[in-house]
Amino acid sequence: QVQLVESGGGLVQAGGSLRLSCAASGRTFTSYVMGWFRQAPGKEREFVGGIRWSSGSTYYADSVKGRFTISRENAKNTMYLQMNSLKPEDTAVYYCAADSRRFVITSSPRNYPYWGQGTQVIVSS
Repeated sequence: QVQLVESGGGLVQAGGSLRLSCAASGRTFTSYVMGWFRQAPGKEREFVGGIRWSSGSTYYADSVKGRFTISRENAKNTMYLQMNSLKPEDTAVYYCAADSRRFVITSSPRNYPYWGQGTQVIVSS
């Protein structure tokens, strides 16, 4: 019912920056919360941060707090992840996701029924 497409991934040196985009279509505004997750090879998918669509309030994992910023552009139905001061341990496939049932930002991937295909981020040292 909701389609999500990520873009903006690529290769960057440690200390550099990238901005990821997540374009939503379909029943976009039935999703109360949207989030960013990442998954490195051999690791479980982990929560990066999320945003309440109506208010714009955000919440971040401790590992990225102070370095990453989530924002939205309502007119374009697009969510962004600005990543600064990137570290090699940030290397992962980054996914955007949507939750239409909860008003609070949650960290479990199981709470998000809608997912994009992912975009690769590689941070070299």
